[in-house]
Amino acid sequence: MILRALTLAGGLAGATASSQFPEFSQQYIQRLGGAVDALSGVVADFDASAAAVGLSRDDALAQMQGTDFLERRRKDMTVTFDRYARLRSDLDLLKSQGPFMRAYHMPNLTDPEIARAAWAEYQPAVPLNFAGAVFAAVGFVMGLAVLGIVLRVLSWPFRRRPADPAMGA
Repeated sequence: MILRALTLAGGLAGATASSQFPEFSQQYIQRLGGAVDALSGVVADFDASAAAVGLSRDDALAQMQGTDFLERRRKDMTVTFDRYARLRSDLDLLKSQGPFMRAYHMPNLTDPEIARAAWAEYQPAVPLNFAGAVFAAVGFVMGLAVLGIVLRVLSWPFRRRPADPAMGA
Protein backbone atom coordinates (compact mmCIF):
# COMPACT_ATOMS: atom_id res chain seq x y z
CA MET A 1 0.00 0.00 0.00
CA ILE A 2 2.82 2.41 0.85
CA LEU A 3 4.55 1.64 -2.44
CA ARG A 4 1.36 2.45 -4.36
CA ALA A 5 0.97 5.75 -2.50
CA LEU A 6 4.61 6.66 -3.19
CA THR A 7 4.22 5.70 -6.84
CA LEU A 8 1.11 7.87 -7.10
CA ALA A 9 3.05 10.73 -5.48
CA GLY A 10 5.77 10.25 -8.11
CA GLY A 11 3.16 10.45 -10.84
CA LEU A 12 1.71 13.63 -9.41
CA ALA A 13 5.17 15.16 -9.09
CA GLY A 14 5.90 14.27 -12.71
CA ALA A 15 2.59 15.75 -13.82
CA THR A 16 3.23 18.95 -11.91
CA ALA A 17 6.75 19.37 -13.27
CA SER A 18 6.06 18.55 -16.91
CA SER A 19 2.87 20.64 -17.07
CA GLN A 20 5.07 23.71 -16.54
CA PHE A 21 7.05 23.21 -19.77
CA PRO A 22 4.69 25.04 -22.16
CA GLU A 23 4.75 28.26 -20.15
CA PHE A 24 8.46 28.08 -19.34
CA SER A 25 9.29 27.53 -23.02
CA GLN A 26 7.12 30.53 -23.90
CA GLN A 27 9.05 32.66 -21.38
CA TYR A 28 12.32 31.35 -22.80
CA ILE A 29 11.31 32.30 -26.34
CA GLN A 30 10.33 35.81 -25.25
CA ARG A 31 13.74 36.26 -23.62
CA LEU A 32 15.40 34.72 -26.66
CA GLY A 33 13.72 37.32 -28.86
CA GLY A 34 14.97 40.10 -26.58
CA ALA A 35 18.52 38.73 -26.69
CA VAL A 36 18.42 38.48 -30.48
CA ASP A 37 17.17 42.07 -30.72
CA ALA A 38 19.97 43.31 -28.42
CA LEU A 39 22.67 41.40 -30.27
CA SER A 40 21.25 42.54 -33.60
CA GLY A 41 22.00 46.14 -32.63
CA VAL A 42 25.60 45.28 -31.70
CA VAL A 43 26.13 43.37 -34.95
CA ALA A 44 24.54 46.11 -37.07
CA ASP A 45 26.67 48.77 -35.36
CA PHE A 46 29.89 46.83 -35.99
CA ASP A 47 28.94 46.13 -39.61
CA ALA A 48 28.07 49.81 -40.18
CA SER A 49 31.41 50.93 -38.72
CA ALA A 50 33.23 48.46 -40.95
CA ALA A 51 31.25 49.49 -44.04
CA ALA A 52 31.92 53.19 -43.33
CA VAL A 53 35.61 52.56 -43.96
CA GLY A 54 35.04 50.15 -46.84
CA LEU A 55 35.57 46.87 -44.95
CA SER A 56 33.56 43.70 -44.66
CA ARG A 57 32.96 42.23 -41.22
CA ASP A 58 35.73 39.65 -41.69
CA ASP A 59 38.18 42.29 -42.95
CA ALA A 60 37.40 44.56 -40.01
CA LEU A 61 37.94 41.68 -37.59
CA ALA A 62 41.23 40.85 -39.29
CA GLN A 63 42.44 44.42 -38.74
CA MET A 64 41.74 44.19 -35.02
CA GLN A 65 45.22 43.15 -33.97
CA GLY A 66 48.43 44.61 -32.72
CA THR A 67 47.51 45.38 -29.12
CA ASP A 68 46.15 43.24 -26.31
CA PHE A 69 42.96 45.31 -26.26
CA LEU A 70 42.30 44.91 -30.00
CA GLU A 71 43.02 41.17 -29.86
CA ARG A 72 40.62 40.79 -26.95
CA ARG A 73 37.98 42.91 -28.64
CA ARG A 74 38.29 40.86 -31.84
CA LYS A 75 37.73 37.65 -29.86
CA ASP A 76 34.78 39.19 -28.01
CA MET A 77 33.16 40.31 -31.26
CA THR A 78 33.71 36.90 -32.83
CA VAL A 79 31.95 35.27 -29.85
CA THR A 80 29.14 37.84 -30.17
CA PHE A 81 28.69 37.14 -33.89
CA ASP A 82 28.63 33.38 -33.26
CA ARG A 83 26.13 33.71 -30.41
CA TYR A 84 23.93 36.03 -32.48
CA ALA A 85 23.87 33.54 -35.37
CA ARG A 86 23.03 30.62 -33.03
CA LEU A 87 20.32 32.49 -31.14
CA ARG A 88 18.84 33.92 -34.34
CA SER A 89 18.64 30.41 -35.78
CA ASP A 90 17.00 29.09 -32.59
CA LEU A 91 14.48 31.95 -32.61
CA ASP A 92 13.61 31.42 -36.28
CA LEU A 93 13.00 27.74 -35.54
CA LEU A 94 11.05 28.15 -32.30
CA LYS A 95 8.98 31.32 -32.60
CA SER A 96 6.24 29.82 -34.73
CA GLN A 97 6.15 26.45 -32.95
CA GLY A 98 3.50 25.32 -30.53
CA PRO A 99 4.33 23.70 -27.18
CA PHE A 100 4.57 20.16 -28.57
CA MET A 101 7.05 21.11 -31.27
CA ARG A 102 9.00 23.23 -28.76
CA ALA A 103 9.36 20.07 -26.67
CA TYR A 104 10.60 18.26 -29.80
CA HIS A 105 13.12 21.07 -30.38
CA MET A 106 14.17 21.25 -26.71
CA PRO A 107 17.89 21.15 -27.63
CA ASN A 108 17.35 24.67 -29.01
CA LEU A 109 16.29 25.92 -25.56
CA THR A 110 19.73 25.60 -24.03
CA ASP A 111 21.34 29.02 -23.88
CA PRO A 112 22.36 29.16 -20.20
CA GLU A 113 22.10 32.94 -19.86
CA ILE A 114 18.60 33.06 -21.32
CA ALA A 115 17.45 29.98 -19.39
CA ARG A 116 18.67 31.51 -16.08
CA ALA A 117 16.89 34.78 -16.82
CA ALA A 118 13.66 33.01 -17.81
CA TRP A 119 13.82 30.80 -14.72
CA ALA A 120 14.46 33.78 -12.44
CA GLU A 121 11.24 35.45 -13.58
CA TYR A 122 9.16 32.32 -14.10
CA GLN A 123 6.12 31.82 -11.87
CA PRO A 124 4.72 28.28 -11.80
CA ALA A 125 1.02 28.05 -12.50
CA VAL A 126 -1.65 25.44 -13.08
CA PRO A 127 -2.09 25.25 -16.85
CA LEU A 128 -5.72 25.05 -17.86
CA ASN A 129 -5.26 24.44 -21.54
CA PHE A 130 -4.92 21.38 -23.76
CA ALA A 131 -1.13 21.52 -24.00
CA GLY A 132 -0.75 21.80 -20.22
CA ALA A 133 -3.09 18.84 -19.73
CA VAL A 134 -1.19 16.68 -22.22
CA PHE A 135 2.18 17.55 -20.69
CA ALA A 136 0.72 16.84 -17.23
CA ALA A 137 -0.60 13.45 -18.39
CA VAL A 138 2.73 12.50 -19.92
CA GLY A 139 4.57 13.62 -16.80
CA PHE A 140 2.16 11.66 -14.61
CA VAL A 141 2.74 8.45 -16.56
CA MET A 142 6.50 9.00 -16.60
CA GLY A 143 6.55 9.79 -12.87
CA LEU A 144 4.51 6.66 -12.13
CA ALA A 145 6.78 4.53 -14.26
CA VAL A 146 10.09 5.88 -12.98
CA LEU A 147 9.18 5.88 -9.29
CA GLY A 148 7.40 2.53 -9.65
CA ILE A 149 10.50 0.95 -11.14
CA VAL A 150 12.80 2.51 -8.53
CA LEU A 151 10.60 1.37 -5.65
CA ARG A 152 10.27 -2.16 -7.03
CA VAL A 153 14.02 -2.45 -7.42
CA LEU A 154 14.62 -1.13 -3.92
CA SER A 155 11.99 -3.42 -2.37
CA TRP A 156 13.05 -6.53 -4.29
CA PRO A 157 15.46 -7.87 -1.63
CA PHE A 158 12.73 -7.60 1.03
CA ARG A 159 9.96 -9.44 -0.81
CA ARG A 160 8.51 -12.54 0.74
CA ARG A 161 8.98 -15.55 -1.35
CA PRO A 162 6.16 -18.09 -1.59
CA ALA A 163 6.74 -21.16 0.48
CA ASP A 164 7.95 -24.15 -1.48
CA PRO A 165 5.11 -26.77 -1.30
CA ALA A 166 7.64 -29.60 -1.37
CA MET A 167 9.34 -28.35 1.77
CA GLY A 168 6.28 -27.63 3.88
CA ALA A 169 4.68 -31.09 3.96
